[in-house]
Amino acid sequence: MQTLTEGAQAPQFSLQNQDGNLVSLADFKGKKVLAYFYPKAMTPGCTVQACGLRDSKAELDTLNVEVLGISIDPVKRLPKFIERDNLNFTLLSDEDHAVADLFGVWGEKKFMGKVYDGLHRISFLINEEGIIEKVFNKFKTKDHHEVVLNYLKGE
Repeated sequence: MQTLTEGAQAPQFSLQNQDGNLVSLADFKGKKVLAYFYPKAMTPGCTVQACGLRDSKAELDTLNVEVLGISIDPVKRLPKFIERDNLNFTLLSDEDHAVADLFGVWGEKKFMGKVYDGLHRISFLINEEGIIEKVFNKFKTKDHHEVVLNYLKGE
């Protein structure tokens, strides 16, 4: 697994959102984008992480940051996650993990003695010019939003 690093050009991508509409990274030119990869909608860790971002949305908006949650969940699962947890940002479906491959977040994982390929929980802050400004790969799900906000505020 070769995860993209800070300073790299972010791959251009288009994925379907929770409504089945195509969303592209290029749609957010002039804004920062937090592309956060999470393993599976409606699981405990992913829910805690998403709710932290939901509750930080107003502050992220003032910092000109758009949040895109990306998972390998099918499109039809995403609206359920949004409704259940009142999420206020875009979720994208990467079922074939093609975008995860581009970012280098799809690879070997280990859980309870089993080895399998899966999506790694890593977030990328992409700047207004499409360059990866910061990679967030060391955080607890409950603190993810704070780590991102602290970085954005220079703390």
